[in-house]
Amino acid sequence: MTIRLILTQALCAGAFCLFAIGGAQAADTMMKQDTDAQYKATVKQADADYKAAQEACKPKTGNDKDVCMKEAKAAHTKTVADAKAARKSKKATATAREDKLEADYKVAKEKCDAMSGDAKDQCIKQAKAKYHQT
Repeated sequence: MTIRLILTQALCAGAFCLFAIGGAQAADTMMKQDTDAQYKATVKQADADYKAAQEACKPKTGNDKDVCMKEAKAAHTKTVADAKAARKSKKATATAREDKLEADYKVAKEKCDAMSGDAKDQCIKQAKAKYHQT
C-alpha cells in the first residue's frame, strides 16, 4: 500500500512538473510575441515622428535646417535603439548607448559647422570628448 501511494504521488508530481514547464514555455512565447509587437509599434511610431520632424525642418534654411534634420534623425535613432535594447540583451543595451552617443555627436558636430576657424576646431574637440568619439 505504501509503495502504491508513493508511486501515485510521484506520478502526480511528475505531471505537475510537466504542466509547470509547459506553462513557463507558453509564457515565454507569449512574452516574446508581446515584446516583438511592442518593438514593431515603437519603430512604426518613431518612423512617423521622424517624417513629421522632417516636414517641420523644411521651412528652415542653411545650417539651421541641417541641424534640425540631424536632430530629427538623432531622435529617431535613439527611439529605435531603445526599442532594440528593450527587445534584446545587455549587449543590445550597450549598442543602443553607443548609437545614442553617436547620434548626439552628429548633432553637435553639425552645430559646430556654423562656426569657423579655431572656434569650430574647439567645438568639434569638445563634442568628441563629450560623446566619446575618436
